[in-house]
Amino acid sequence: MSKQYKFLIVASNFYPKITNGLLNGAIAELKKRKYKYDLFKVNGSLEIPVQISILLKKKKYDAVIAVGCIIKGKTDHYEFIANAITNSLLAISIEKRIPVSNTVLTCTTLKQAFDRSSKKLNRAKEAVLAALSVLNN
Repeated sequence: MSKQYKFLIVASNFYPKITNGLLNGAIAELKKRKYKYDLFKVNGSLEIPVQISILLKKKKYDAVIAVGCIIKGKTDHYEFIANAITNSLLAISIEKRIPVSNTVLTCTTLKQAFDRSSKKLNRAKEAVLAALSVLNN
């Protein structure tokens, strides 16, 4: 019998149609493998690392899935937010010694984001599998 892992999923509400598509993929994969999970939502992607950090202090999780989407606009804001989130999630993962899979999509168009959150090409499902690859080593 395999170990029963518990996952934390923190998702941004900023692009709900995209986020819900990603969540469907992650949750379906977790349910298929019979893993437990808690889901928390935040307003934007920048809040995801802070919420993860707070929740990891309060509860025991074996892995984390960060879910969100950032669409490139006309300014450099996209780059700063994407880099801040990526660096923060990596720091949390290393500090807490826990896999934190980053499924905060960084896309240039809404179409690209919808494609990457669809059933066919769901990046959140891949994030679950990535976390499991670390846990099962």
